Amino acid sequence: MTASKIDGFRLGIYVFEDAEVMDFAAPYGVFSVARRYDPALDVFLVAETLRPVQAQAGFTVLPNYDFASRPAMNAFLIPGGAGTRPETYNTRLHEFIRSLPESTLLTSVCTGSWILARAGLLDGRPATSRKEADRSEARPPGMVPIDRLASLAPACHISHARVVDAGRVITAAGISAGMETGFHLLRRAGYDEAFIDDVARVMEYTKAYEAYRDDRETAARPGGES
Repeated sequence: MTASKIDGFRLGIYVFEDAEVMDFAAPYGVFSVARRYDPALDVFLVAETLRPVQAQAGFTVLPNYDFASRPAMNAFLIPGGAGTRPETYNTRLHEFIRSLPESTLLTSVCTGSWILARAGLLDGRPATSRKEADRSEARPPGMVPIDRLASLAPACHISHARVVDAGRVITAAGISAGMETGFHLLRRAGYDEAFIDDVARVMEYTKAYEAYRDDRETAARPGGES
């Protein structure tokens, strides 16, 4: 059953040095196309400051808001990437996350879940991360990201689903799972499957979306979350 539609759903995406481009560009792209059908949807970039941010491979973006701006948003998405490691210790980021209203969904793609783990937000919840190791992770003493997630959050229930919806917290697996994250956030915003199917069609992603549509886990929501 589709939830009641949230008018003017706003997705804020966190960008930081060495963030993985696909992790944030894919969900941004989903919302960009979805806005053709409903211009009330909004998506924007949030960074610690308003200075340009250089993501991986030299891809540079200019954030729309900084932490001090406190933009209103219905969901806050944290991508992964090589820069995730120092971000797990970024106390200003953790404080910003804690300052968000309980109604704000907390979402991650790939190793962005490590940040949620370090903040203690995955305890008692199912969550996922990237399951395929790169070359450095595959060699000792490397560690596959989903295994590192388990070490960072021993009280988390590790899932191998592509998208895991645990109520307020939604995590997604590998780099390209940002696409399914975007589609699932539309679902959480109350858009029906016909709407999402049409967005996937325009993005020429129909076959992939059909393959991944049901690769998700929806868990009982702690504390009676709505």
